[in-house]
Amino acid sequence: MTVAITRMGLDAAAFRRAAARESDAAASRRMLALALVLEGRTRTEAARAAGMDRQTLRDWVHRYNHAGLAGLKNRAGARGRRRKLTEAQEATLAAWVREGPNPDVHQVVRWRCRDLQDEIARHFGVEMHERTVGKLLARLNFSRVSVRPRHPEQDIAAQEAHKKTSPSWSPRPFPSTLRASRSISGGRMKPASASREA
Repeated sequence: MTVAITRMGLDAAAFRRAAARESDAAASRRMLALALVLEGRTRTEAARAAGMDRQTLRDWVHRYNHAGLAGLKNRAGARGRRRKLTEAQEATLAAWVREGPNPDVHQVVRWRCRDLQDEIARHFGVEMHERTVGKLLARLNFSRVSVRPRHPEQDIAAQEAHKKTSPSWSPRPFPSTLRASRSISGGRMKPASASREA
């Protein structure tokens, strides 16, 4: 089944000339695909020749029908997605991560992506996937590795007192060699000098 190009004014040869003049390789390829469609090729053949699938070709035909040759070019700003948070909001998020959560308020002792996801939604009204929060933190140069959290009610003084009162011990040294060498049967051996004298 062929794709219907409803905008008239360019024939297959005109599409090929426009493709030859076009500096954007992707737009040029799309023009050549539309030229093949106008020459009577099937959508599958035209799409395969242009290195795309049938659905993509259909979408580009609709774009051409709506906007002409300009519709075959990538839209400005189409590269990359728009960020969900503003720079100020990202700076606020970075400050949250550096300061850590308040256990009384947040009920956690360290941030997880899930916790930050909830805070972002609560403070900024922006819904983000947990994985997107992780990517955002990586972009802000935060590592997954974090220091071990401290329990909010731990007593540092009690820990230090425990360290000082604990008996210091050291493991018994492993006897790598005995002071006097023994024979295989376990008896003491004579020194080499004594055996020479005998």
